[in-house]
Amino acid sequence: MLASKPVDIPMDPHQKFGVDDGEPLQDIHQYRSLIGKLIYLTVTRPDISYAVGVPSQFMQSPQKAHWEAIVRVLRYLKRAAGKGLVYRPNRHMDLVGYSDADWAGSASDRRSTTGYCTFVGGNLITWRSKK
Repeated sequence: MLASKPVDIPMDPHQKFGVDDGEPLQDIHQYRSLIGKLIYLTVTRPDISYAVGVPSQFMQSPQKAHWEAIVRVLRYLKRAAGKGLVYRPNRHMDLVGYSDADWAGSASDRRSTTGYCTFVGGNLITWRSKK
């Protein structure tokens, strides 16, 4: 991956995944291992949470399209290596929250994905996304 071309966003926003997205992946263990490592990384990198969460839904039978999505996340991380959560002291302690949902956005089962994030004093403290 060192010679790969970096990308600006971790996932194509218009790409939809399904159970039958082409040719099955040969090395399932490598796919699961990489997904696990990226899920661990989302603790300090919430910007990749959605891009990792979508392909992680296909751990039972991953396809090449799912693998390519995970490789794209790695290419994004190459571009944004120094980014992560930074907590800064602020004089205010304002509590601000945001939420969003896509109604029936999953093409495979027509379920919605919802999410929220909470900031205290301008610092991100909680976030969640759920299908």
